[in-house]
Amino acid sequence: MHPDDPVPPARPEVDGAAAFFDVDNTMMVGASIYHFARGMAARDLFTWRDLARFTARQVRLRVQGEHPDDLQKSRESALAFVAGKQVAEIVSLGEEIYDEEMADRIWAGTHALARGHLEDGRRVWLVTATPVELATIIADRLGLTGALGTVAESEDGVYTGRLVGTVLHGEAKAAAVRELAAREGLDLAHCWAYSDSINDLPLLSLVGHPVAVNPDSALRAEAREREWEIHDFRTGRKAARIGIPTALGLGAAVGGVAAGLSVRRRIAADATPAAVSAVGSASAWAVAAARRRALHPRAA
Repeated sequence: MHPDDPVPPARPEVDGAAAFFDVDNTMMVGASIYHFARGMAARDLFTWRDLARFTARQVRLRVQGEHPDDLQKSRESALAFVAGKQVAEIVSLGEEIYDEEMADRIWAGTHALARGHLEDGRRVWLVTATPVELATIIADRLGLTGALGTVAESEDGVYTGRLVGTVLHGEAKAAAVRELAAREGLDLAHCWAYSDSINDLPLLSLVGHPVAVNPDSALRAEAREREWEIHDFRTGRKAARIGIPTALGLGAAVGGVAAGLSVRRRIAADATPAAVSAVGSASAWAVAAARRRALHPRAA
């Protein structure tokens, strides 16, 4: 079932029942904000050097854990690159970038779970640390009810580059869902929540039907101990299909981007089409080779 397929007619709405889905590595392969930043870089609205720095921050988050202060700084830096830009312009770009970079990264199994809830008459929201505009685009494209996400401040339709409140992460996700439940008349005991990360334990513990999807090791252990439902839609080596999820994979990506930047500097004086093509090939080769070494160290 493809994400762009029309959503079947829903059954009459079930009062008080809903499902909440995390996005990164739960609904989508990798980090949505990274895919968005890559699309911005491809349009020369965000430099590849900036993308390398942003990727490096994601490495640190994966290696050191998603400490709230670090995550806040990472998301603030990710939002800073839209400072001074029109909200409408970024939303329009987000729709283009979703179609180009993200549509094929939706986990079909997770999307099927969401569609199943809709068909059974339950409302379905995305709940994510990703900026709410991007989360809303993803929800709209997938035919879901709506989205809760991190809010970027804007004044007169222009982004300031600052956040409103905090990143929607950990306890903040649970608080946002409690507020939504009160507003929408939801009974959380009859609701579902889906996530890949132990950081979403507050949200998962809030509902009557918590589900681990593509879980990290800590969440998998917790889910088994609590006898929660587990779905893993990854195949083969788990790192192979993830865009920005593992420290080793991220290291390979950073190394490849850095290598490409270094080569670009060296050939700047004679940047012919052939040279530019060689840079792209060298960067792609560096990323692939580093990834192979990370995933198959004995073969290196």
